[in-house]
Amino acid sequence: MSRNILAVADDWDSRCGLTAALSGRGLEVATVCTAEEALALVTARDFDAVLTDVELEGMTGLELCAQIVRSRPGVPVIVASSFGSFESALGALRAGACDFVTKPFAPEEIVKTLERAIARKELGDEVKRLRVGAPESTRDGRPGTSATMARVHELVARVAETEATVLVTGESGTGKEIVAQAIHARSRRAAGPFVAINCAAMPESLLESELFGHVKGAFTDARQARHGLFLQARGGTLLLDEIGEMPAGMQAKLLRVLQERVVRPVGGETEVPFDARIIAATNRDLDAEVRERRFREDLFYRINVVRVHLPPLRERGMDVLDLAQSFITRFARLHHVNVRGLAPAAAERLLAYHWPGNVRELQNCIERAVALASHDLLLLDDLPDRLREYSAPHASLNRTDPVDLLPMDEIERRYVYRVLEASGGNKSRAAEVLGFDRRTLYRKLERYEHGTNGIALENDRCQVQ
Repeated sequence: MSRNILAVADDWDSRCGLTAALSGRGLEVATVCTAEEALALVTARDFDAVLTDVELEGMTGLELCAQIVRSRPGVPVIVASSFGSFESALGALRAGACDFVTKPFAPEEIVKTLERAIARKELGDEVKRLRVGAPESTRDGRPGTSATMARVHELVARVAETEATVLVTGESGTGKEIVAQAIHARSRRAAGPFVAINCAAMPESLLESELFGHVKGAFTDARQARHGLFLQARGGTLLLDEIGEMPAGMQAKLLRVLQERVVRPVGGETEVPFDARIIAATNRDLDAEVRERRFREDLFYRINVVRVHLPPLRERGMDVLDLAQSFITRFARLHHVNVRGLAPAAAERLLAYHWPGNVRELQNCIERAVALASHDLLLLDDLPDRLREYSAPHASLNRTDPVDLLPMDEIERRYVYRVLEASGGNKSRAAEVLGFDRRTLYRKLERYEHGTNGIALENDRCQVQ
């Protein structure tokens, strides 16, 4: 995306040099030689950043900076000077400059400085937008404006209208049960019950009774007959959460139930038909579990009719801030405190953090911060220690510990997502930047989402960040 830069310098050579250095790097440059011309242009046009010399005829660059900050507070101003003294830098910061650079500077240096300033501006704009109110694209209590989540919402809406069995996959804490509830709420079965069971939370004998029910006297404590969850979910939806943890014996019994659409209560002699839609969820790689013979292949194909994959929070871009603002609003009301949003430094740290616990961890983090906050905005100091002290991992070739090194596949994956995000989700443009054809990019995105041997449901699916 092209960025508009205003460069202010009183000598022709400097203006030509800046135009040559910045043009062609995604920056559109307008140049003027006086502060008065710059003020007129800033008033008439929108600029992403202003770069000005301190030494100008008439009004100085510092005075220009102060006026722009007052009249157009969202526009970052970078001040350049041939005198790199502490007093010069302090004067620029007092005038409201976002950065100070010493001339002469290398083209790469000034480009990076401008990119940092623009990134901070955009982050500030996003934080201000979120403070105004709830995100426009809130869906089912889980906001999401990224291209990745737009694909998920679209798939959820489409599959909800059918009776197809759905497999929801994703890391722990990504909101798989929320997605299952959304599918149920949008389906023809919305008036019926939504019943969920965690298949990892109970032993096999108890799980069988919970799912299929039992007759009176089937075991010691069976003083009366009881319908299982398959029958309790009649006319609605049954969620089999953490199905990847189900014992092998139960997998065989579940397969028959799904094939025949009947259940036999424990201790019973007759089979009873059930009418419930089945949704399964897991944080395991079931493709790998099938290859390792830890999960039945026939059951896998029975539940994996349509797969909805939830990306981890670290791959959802600005959704982190949407979710954070949603949680701030909720918990401020719950705890009766006046917290209305995020300070830019706190927002920046939320974006940088890797969120191993995903949405569940973010929710916990925001509730703690809101409960303890002493200002109307959450500050960096309000966040838990693990966020305040977090620094993004990086590959280090100067150390021998292999933990410090990232595999090439992981480096490629992160870069592909970053280019796709920068391209606004435009895969044709992203493929061009990456040097791939579109088909290669599609294959890589499918591999990142499902693993090398994952089953792809949509050739057009992508993830961002």
